[in-house]
Amino acid sequence: MEKATFAGGCFWCMVKPFDQWDGIHKVTSGYMGGHVENPTYEDVKKGTSGHLEVVQIEFDPYVFSYEQLLDIYWMQIDPTDDGGQFHDRGESYKTAIFVHNETQRQLAEQSKVQLAASGRFKKPIVTEIRDANTFYKAEDYHQDYYQKEPEHYKEDREKSGRDTFLKEYWG
Repeated sequence: MEKATFAGGCFWCMVKPFDQWDGIHKVTSGYMGGHVENPTYEDVKKGTSGHLEVVQIEFDPYVFSYEQLLDIYWMQIDPTDDGGQFHDRGESYKTAIFVHNETQRQLAEQSKVQLAASGRFKKPIVTEIRDANTFYKAEDYHQDYYQKEPEHYKEDREKSGRDTFLKEYWG
């Protein structure tokens, strides 16, 4: 198993797209990239911990490749927005690819260059590629939120504007 870690705004909306494929062992909501040990959701949401909301994916690269994960990731976010994602604003909702090794870095950088060259977006791609560091699992009530609270998840996702954006840019 390998790990991939992506920040794409609210982690509630980032679990389901990855959670439904063969070769994906586990998708865990959490926090990465900050300077506070063992941050809480409130610490992260306030923007004082420096962490981003992330999903960490445990996957079998022989069944589901890192390149496939990158393709899914790009199709879940607005990579041109450096102020957050959709209705979730602030540092903790920014996008980033946290790489766990040099191969992931090369593949992430290559996919970012390809996306920029595609002409799909008029503005520059601002998603950062950063070194993975300590992952802090989010509180249990955040895990698999789309399954635990399907009505609230659906309502929040609809009002976020995420799906409207994704449909416009990805069809």
